[in-house]
Amino acid sequence: MSPIRAFVILISLLALSACGQKSKFRTYDGPQVTRVVVYKAEREMYLLHHNRVLESYDIGLGFAPEGDKKIEGDGRTPEGDYLIDRRNPNSRYHLSIGVSYPNDEDRAEAKALGKPTGGDIFIHGRGPRYQKGAPRDWTWGCIAVTDREIEDIYAMVQNGTPISIYAQKPVVVAAPAAELAAGDAVVVQPTPAPDAQVAPPSPAPSDVMPMDQLPVLSLGPDGAPLAATPVADAQ
Repeated sequence: MSPIRAFVILISLLALSACGQKSKFRTYDGPQVTRVVVYKAEREMYLLHHNRVLESYDIGLGFAPEGDKKIEGDGRTPEGDYLIDRRNPNSRYHLSIGVSYPNDEDRAEAKALGKPTGGDIFIHGRGPRYQKGAPRDWTWGCIAVTDREIEDIYAMVQNGTPISIYAQKPVVVAAPAAELAAGDAVVVQPTPAPDAQVAPPSPAPSDVMPMDQLPVLSLGPDGAPLAATPVADAQ
């Protein structure tokens, strides 16, 4: 076989191999994702179109998942309100979208401790170095999903989308729908531990949220969520 013929065959094989590889960049033309909500204790993340769930995911967190992130290197995932503000198509973790941590409150807390806030908080995949059987919470504070899931998230969630990260899901106590006018307030309280003595409800304004700002999912008649419709360095 002549060298030229061998070269042509090699190029053809490489082209066929490339054609067989699926792109990690997907397209999305569904309803706009208007908000991302994360509940850390439940390890759940939701993509919402207003109060409608578009997608939900099981997630991994930082290697020290309990508590709010305070300083650089503490292994915690931050809690608070942020924006999706950047994306990395060449992430070592397949794909990633950035969270705008730290905010002003985070900076003030870290300054009071005399420590740096850290940064580079992302929602990302696992990447080629992820080992099967690794701990569920394995990042330096980022939110981790599978590579297949981050492909969809990367396509669906645009820069500028608000993201709220909560320690846990709230419990909603409200009057019957017929008695609750639009914009009325509902009381949000954490779930009490079994057999715990529950103190009387606090009148503090922080426990009351307007309906249109309540960070919970739409609930059906049975109280269940409605079904969805069809690290240390830069990530």
